[in-house]
Amino acid sequence: MRRFLESDLGFYYGVGVFIIAVFVVGLAAFAVINPGSLGTVELVGLSGGFLLFMLVYFIAISVQRLEDGDSI
Repeated sequence: MRRFLESDLGFYYGVGVFIIAVFVVGLAAFAVINPGSLGTVELVGLSGGFLLFMLVYFIAISVQRLEDGDSI
């Protein structure tokens, strides 16, 4: 695990996974605390926006790998 996080790209992937975990835990906690306030429209909008954010994040990592000459 330590060897994986020593590289820049490994660190970026680790941060991405951590961000996803924080989002899922936060969304679950919000749903437990206020079960009636999270409707379908809000959930789709919030999840869709987060999905687009993470898509751009991981595309940026892929571009970084291509710039360094690494294979995907």
